[in-house]
Amino acid sequence: MKKKVSLILLFCFFFSAIRSQQNVSADSVKVLGEVVLKAYEQNRQLKQIATAVNYISQQDLERSNDMNILPAFNNTPGVRMEERSPGSYRINIRGSTVRSPFGVRNVKVYWNGIPFTDPGGNTYLNQLSYYNFNSIEIIKGPAGSLYGAGTGGAILINSLPPFQKKEIGLHYLYGSFGTNNIDAQWNGGTDKIRNIVNYSHQSSSGYRDHTALRRDIATWQMQIKANKKDQLNLNFLYGDLYYQTPGALNNTEYTNNPKQARPAAGSFPSAEGAKAAIFQKTGLLGICNTYQFTNRFENTSILYGTVSHITNPTFRNYETRQEPHFGARTIFHWTPQKTSDFIQIVFGAEMQQGFFNTKDFGNVNGKPDTIQTNDNIRNSILSLFAQADFRLKNDWGITAGVGSTESYIRITRLSVPSAVPQKRTYRNELAPRLAISKKLFGNFWIYGSISKGFSPPTVAEVLPSTGVISTNLNAEDGVNYETGFKSSWLQQRLYIEINAFYYELKNAIVQRRDFSNADYYTNAGSTRQKGIESQASYQFFKNPKSFITFAKTWISYTLYNFRYHDFKQISSDYSGNKIPSVAPNTFAAGADIYMKSGLYTNLTYYYSDPVPLNDANTSFASPYNLLGVRIGWQQKIKRKNKFELFTGVDNIFNITYSLGNDINAAGGRYYNAAPGINYYIGASFKIF
Repeated sequence: MKKKVSLILLFCFFFSAIRSQQNVSADSVKVLGEVVLKAYEQNRQLKQIATAVNYISQQDLERSNDMNILPAFNNTPGVRMEERSPGSYRINIRGSTVRSPFGVRNVKVYWNGIPFTDPGGNTYLNQLSYYNFNSIEIIKGPAGSLYGAGTGGAILINSLPPFQKKEIGLHYLYGSFGTNNIDAQWNGGTDKIRNIVNYSHQSSSGYRDHTALRRDIATWQMQIKANKKDQLNLNFLYGDLYYQTPGALNNTEYTNNPKQARPAAGSFPSAEGAKAAIFQKTGLLGICNTYQFTNRFENTSILYGTVSHITNPTFRNYETRQEPHFGARTIFHWTPQKTSDFIQIVFGAEMQQGFFNTKDFGNVNGKPDTIQTNDNIRNSILSLFAQADFRLKNDWGITAGVGSTESYIRITRLSVPSAVPQKRTYRNELAPRLAISKKLFGNFWIYGSISKGFSPPTVAEVLPSTGVISTNLNAEDGVNYETGFKSSWLQQRLYIEINAFYYELKNAIVQRRDFSNADYYTNAGSTRQKGIESQASYQFFKNPKSFITFAKTWISYTLYNFRYHDFKQISSDYSGNKIPSVAPNTFAAGADIYMKSGLYTNLTYYYSDPVPLNDANTSFASPYNLLGVRIGWQQKIKRKNKFELFTGVDNIFNITYSLGNDINAAGGRYYNAAPGINYYIGASFKIF
């Protein structure tokens, strides 16, 4: 095995010394600090935005295996994306997964400006394929001044390329564990009407037993430019997803055979016996209109509707969920009369209304049995926000924003005759944000900010898998203090960013699991979260005419000290303990080399510290080191068409580690083993 690894590393090193890529030319690759972001509606360069924002470009996404966005997320500081089994995603932004046994919660997600997070607080990120991402902005910390409820942050996903060209794209990848990934895209039209149609199919038998996956995603996006002032965008998405859920293992099972699915225990069946799986279908239709009333006043309004149907046989029950909802978002941009300084006023509103129904049955060999509960859920959320952005003399910048969110939930248990509906309204105080930045010299910017967050419990937390309605759960809220600097040097080739924050969170919502693996939630008092996040990148070469056309190296490092400040539960006092699911230290690094010949190489390394798995801090997931490489060759055909061949290896050291641990699991069932060493090979062809 060691000889194989040595040969692979030698092979990677050889090609990294000669790599080139025609698709990533010197003109198309931008220095990180020079990238213009939309975060907080400021449309500024990354280094000028007075907040902690991670940017993931199309080139960052293409560094790995062209079927999973997870590596690109984990390469950025302060963010940890997990995949408990193929297709089962969680995203941890500064510890936000402490309340997410599965799915993406406590983070507000937008796809092409459309709210992708439903009014119940869940985000079905697995209903997007790898090819539905072109660039991603991750806002860390409370963002309620502009993006509604949530203490974890916000994610802005853009699926449209910045410069649209007429093209047909075909992509295919084959990998370990019977993985197949197919994508076809057509991009055409005129300057006035543009259409992009995309279809993706992914299937895999999975690394562990009982982890098969099938996902089909179809999207259609149309852009209509009526005139210089009026533009209409239409977004349609349909996703059909199926994946098996193997269940978590205890330490003995994980050590003996990490590939196994959860075995039968007592009266509970095995994962295979229960036929535990997720069947998920989602349809989304959204319309976005941008109208420029004058040179200084414009509006962007979005109206959308979504329907999700989920079937989930588990170890303890058989659940079906119907989750239709609709929503709207409107944003006004106003730039007052021009003065020596720049002022921009942003204000607007966002609303969502859901009409959910959840039924729980007994599970007999993967089939629904006697009904246990039948609940109608009416949930709504309304956010109002306003922000003033000042760019003053002597390179001062001030941003002051405030948001207010009201969330309402009403649950009627239809399975209990004459049951009284249980309801609750969560009203937050104003969620303000104040940020100040200053350019000290050259391209060296410093900033400081104070922001407040508010996050009501999600539907899945108020109505967990135990079936007990928990409207007594309180919303969590907190204040975040942050400072940092961003700077570029050496003719923009070197970019450095460091930020430090201190976050006080009250009524933190934490997750528990009972012996049947059912989850439930409780408020955990207060937490103190301190951290330092940093990243740096350096471009060695950027010349399309040289032997090496482009070469770059980068690193990111995160240091966290997250602890419960005051958390007592019955006779247990967890005050001062480390918060579960958060690694104190994580480190990522990589190197990219592109060459005139068309060869290229991407090397990626990732390290994680031990992760506490329960509030008592009696169990920890082991630390791990990951190394991955991608090698490819691109060539132009007839000057315009592009052909690419690539291959790669992930987890070269064949490390056994758990990705997506079940926090506070009863019986010590914390561990979900991630794939060992795995390989892939693929090809893509673009016709212009």
